[in-house]
Amino acid sequence: MELSHTAYVVLGMLRHGPRSGYEIKAVVDKSTRFFWAASYGQIYPELKRLADAGLIEGRGEASGGRKRTVYTLTDAGRAKLADWLSRGAEVLEYRDEGLLKLFFAAADPDAALAILEAKQRLHEEKLAALRTVEAATLEIKAAGDPFPDLVLRYGIESTEWMVAWCKRARAEVEKGAS
Repeated sequence: MELSHTAYVVLGMLRHGPRSGYEIKAVVDKSTRFFWAASYGQIYPELKRLADAGLIEGRGEASGGRKRTVYTLTDAGRAKLADWLSRGAEVLEYRDEGLLKLFFAAADPDAALAILEAKQRLHEEKLAALRTVEAATLEIKAAGDPFPDLVLRYGIESTEWMVAWCKRARAEVEKGAS
């Protein structure tokens, strides 16, 4: 069975212990969304597919009067995750609307500074969000898993570089405009 990248996100999140779809999404929003997002519309169908394939198991639980399904990783799911981890990455996709707009800014040169300012602001906001994740990641590292912290440092350092690049690019555009 060929799995989607979202399926591997789900398997990876369940590696840390039983979780509901809602809990998986909450963890994604605090961790992998900075480099690999997953929506409820992706997670819930994958949970069903993975359960049907025997890679995860779900069991109903009551939570505050609501029924929810909590999923655990099976041995087959653990093996599928390990197999995926052992292979080289096949996808490197970067989508940046700000860069796309800047690429075409010759059509409206006055917009270039605003594009760069907005891009810088987005990266500053992302950097602030990554900094709030640091404390939780350090707890995970202290528990013996150094890899989320390694990925977080990549995110922080690359985002710091992007903020600095935006400042340099704005200065270059301002200099060219005068």
